[in-house]
Amino acid sequence: MPKKVGVYLCTGCSIGETIDTDELVKVASSEYKAAKCRTHGFLCGAEGRELIREDLAAGAVDTVVIGACSARSKPEAFSFNHGTVIERVNLREHVAWSHPAKHEDTQILAADVLRMGITRALKTEPLEPLSEEICSTVLVVGGGIAGLTAALQAAEAGHDVVLVEKSASLGGFMAGQKKRFPANAPYTKLEEVDGFGELIRRVTYHLRIRIYTSSHIVKTEGQPGNFNVTIGTGAGEVRERIGAIVVTTGWKPYDAGRLTELGYGLSPDVITNVEFERMAQGPITRPSDGKPVHSVLFVQCAGSRDPKHLPYCSSVCCLATLKHVVYIHERNPETEVFVIYKDMQTPGPQEAFYRTAQDHPLNFFTKGEVTAVEKTAQGTLKVTAHNTLIGETAVFEVDLVVLATGMVPQSEGETLNLTYRQGPELPVLVDGFPDSHFICFPYETRRTGIYAAGAVRAPMDSEQAREDAMGAALKAIQSIELARRGRAVHPRAGDASLPSFLLQRCTQCKRCTEECPFGALDEDAKGTPKLNPYRCRRCGVCMGACPERIVSFKNYSVDMIASMINAIEIPEEDEEKPRILAFMCENDAIPALDIAGFERQQYDASVRVIPLRCLGSLNVVWIADALSRGFDGVMLIGCKYGDDYQCHFTKGSELAARRMENLKETLQRLQLEPERLQFTQLSLDEWKSLPALFDSFAERIREIGPNPYKGL
Repeated sequence: MPKKVGVYLCTGCSIGETIDTDELVKVASSEYKAAKCRTHGFLCGAEGRELIREDLAAGAVDTVVIGACSARSKPEAFSFNHGTVIERVNLREHVAWSHPAKHEDTQILAADVLRMGITRALKTEPLEPLSEEICSTVLVVGGGIAGLTAALQAAEAGHDVVLVEKSASLGGFMAGQKKRFPANAPYTKLEEVDGFGELIRRVTYHLRIRIYTSSHIVKTEGQPGNFNVTIGTGAGEVRERIGAIVVTTGWKPYDAGRLTELGYGLSPDVITNVEFERMAQGPITRPSDGKPVHSVLFVQCAGSRDPKHLPYCSSVCCLATLKHVVYIHERNPETEVFVIYKDMQTPGPQEAFYRTAQDHPLNFFTKGEVTAVEKTAQGTLKVTAHNTLIGETAVFEVDLVVLATGMVPQSEGETLNLTYRQGPELPVLVDGFPDSHFICFPYETRRTGIYAAGAVRAPMDSEQAREDAMGAALKAIQSIELARRGRAVHPRAGDASLPSFLLQRCTQCKRCTEECPFGALDEDAKGTPKLNPYRCRRCGVCMGACPERIVSFKNYSVDMIASMINAIEIPEEDEEKPRILAFMCENDAIPALDIAGFERQQYDASVRVIPLRCLGSLNVVWIADALSRGFDGVMLIGCKYGDDYQCHFTKGSELAARRMENLKETLQRLQLEPERLQFTQLSLDEWKSLPALFDSFAERIREIGPNPYKGL
């Protein structure tokens, strides 16, 4: 049955003053035979929304196209009947606020933007969310402070919890701490590790928490809401049905055996900060002979912030050293302490703790690099350090050297044993921390429904780990609730669409299964993709990967975008009006364009923008379609990628760039200039550069000249 499309155009917010909306009504009515087409001066107001509701209630329309502000503005105002297809067309930020009023090119742009929006609405089908029985139990892997906190928070929120700890007892690294960093004003004194035993007790006796100690995960199958986890215990294997997983396996100290240049292994009197923490439980003496320690030298960043070892800062080593300095003076008040640092990292109120240590007359802090550690004939240690502030070399003779080694995440080895085709463990970054979009979605991993917290996610102290675990527990609960409603987690949270596969045409090339960033696709023995729907994050990377174009969503498909491209009017060559198509990522690029419009930044009216869920969903056939239709240039604008990438779908921009390079070679064979294509990485805070980016590309296209396929 043909759709009954209602087109509703707002004339407020300068739209009516910039665009002739009556002409847009003609486009909707004559070209698309819209069942209803109305204009209103304040469409998001009660009266404007009531117009739409009345038409829906009367059955006059079943599909709504709203030409007004950005879809990111007032989403609650334009939320109508469940199941109604609603398409937002941005006439405000992308047209009226970014182009000259009552100009011919502005009017043509508005008409094309509306055409694309109506076409998208016509190609969109109502969604039918998944509806399956979902398990609400949370699995926590690791029984340190982060794991205990996550387990307790999830249980207190009403969820059953399974806690798995490989050791025989709970507590992790915190269980062996003598004292903790200052946590209360004036932040000048260490505090007792109070309350930790109470946390263990509360978790141990909580009615909703089942604990497996001396245990490990044998196998993790399934997907969010329906994981099947096999746990190996001393008494055999146990199977648990799980809804979401929080990984809190913690950290281990960097292997000091690799720090021979700092004297480790040279003498028993060269120890690590972790070894010193254990020593401080009793008398602080020289390990070599048990004699009292009269002088101690701490080497900060021992193996950290070093490309040969750990390239990152481990966050808490400086505070740990300050704590150990306090231990020394508590036991041996006359001991001299030397601290050689690259930089002292004592953020926030902990700076007061650092100042207190600096004020002690027997503490000496200096910025430098340790160049040698040697044994003396007297049994002491001679440490040579180059002072990087004044450019001089200093020599220290001490009884004990403590290396502040860094934190390494416990993310390797057999932690989860996933039965995913992409591998048995969480994908990790080059530094070993779980891979995710680590600024906007810090707890997320590339395995949907599995969240990392504590020091396994990033270097942090115990208080940070506690807060981190609370956040991860809430994300796990959110994942379960979204799965129950058949909806996606970040960044398309709430999206109920799912990819479908026309398997009759599948060539088993495996590109979709290999390129899916989140392990949503398995495959049978022949290589045919098998979707695990609750793992899917609706990015569309599989759609962009498929050379046969057999993957589609009900509200996002190859045919839909191709139809939107075809809906744009292409001027004849003699009109000298170039047309540029810009595929822009919805996560950073489109919001950046919205901000540019909001700030009234002007840019070339030859650009037509099509939002994509992710640049990784771009199918190269769209570029071929655009160029064959006569578009003079094509731009791809997406999230940044690289060692510190922030692509919301982890690999989408990188995949698009790779496809772009392959396509440029094809263009050369077709005798089209590769300069007609441009790929740009953009972060949200670079919105000011967008207008100039459009303008410079448009200028380049004018210099190259019209597309030779125009009009063919």
